[in-house]
Amino acid sequence: MKILLSKKKILVTGGAGFIGSNLCEALLEKDNQVICLDNFSTGKRRNIAPFLLDKNFTLIEGDIRSLNDCLRATKDADFVLHQAALGSVPRSIVDPITSNEVNVTGFLNMLMASRDNKVKRFVYAASSSTYGDSDELPKIEENIGAPLSPYAVTKYVNELYASVFSKTYDLETIGLRYFNVFGKRQDPDGAYAAVIPKFISSLINLESPTINGDGTNSRDFTFIDNIVQINLLSLVTDKSATNKVYNAAYGDRNTLNELMCILKEELGNYNSKIREVKVVHGANRLGDIPHSHANIHKAKTRLNYNPQFSLEQGLKASVKWYWENLKDE
Repeated sequence: MKILLSKKKILVTGGAGFIGSNLCEALLEKDNQVICLDNFSTGKRRNIAPFLLDKNFTLIEGDIRSLNDCLRATKDADFVLHQAALGSVPRSIVDPITSNEVNVTGFLNMLMASRDNKVKRFVYAASSSTYGDSDELPKIEENIGAPLSPYAVTKYVNELYASVFSKTYDLETIGLRYFNVFGKRQDPDGAYAAVIPKFISSLINLESPTINGDGTNSRDFTFIDNIVQINLLSLVTDKSATNKVYNAAYGDRNTLNELMCILKEELGNYNSKIREVKVVHGANRLGDIPHSHANIHKAKTRLNYNPQFSLEQGLKASVKWYWENLKDE
């Protein structure tokens, strides 16, 4: 899909992270000036290493919890793609205070800085966790339940603040509720690593991956290139589509057991022994929802969003990247 977006100055907060670095890469390829703001608490310097030699790329090492850092980063910016956050439901349950400081206070700082520096549009990473205990499938933007974790609370507060800033200060905002994003540069290490890179890393090392629960929980797994597309579309869409929240997903769902089967089959093309690795089942995680599936009609009609990569296509590309980058570590 061709998206006309070039010669703009765009701030990507959390630009050294998984999603942020992919956005930086896509924006640079379109000849935009990219500013990356990151404190490297979860972002990786290796994710942006290739961009540091690009004259259109600027790294600001700073923290969204500092209003001064936010003001410095948004100076003269046309747009903001706000990705900086402390992700992970389990992390927020262990340490809700830090999650709130980063995800709520940091978010408010970015809104204030964007308002004061007259940023044209503020697009931010919202979360499917906002649907909480709602058991309706597929998920529709206007119908949410009660939050099930401190992380979900912070991401819902983001939506409320964005709406208030749009109405009160005429700041154009768009929230994208991400559904289980995966792809290249997603970190497989650490206590709060996402499930797909964690599974891939275990399988490459011929170690038994652990599925939380019996494997029948399902998710709308969304390949990173689809997420890049919807972010860029959000920057160029008509103003009438702003001050809204959109599901950012593929629009399908697969169980964890199905996911594991696809991964073992794809990785088995590189090492046939992987197909024989046994899977371990553990307890369900606190705060997890059993099923997640997005209705993407609103994004399709208002943003012209057209996701190009299914789970299988995304996993094929991801497995190739991880095999080339992890097998010798």
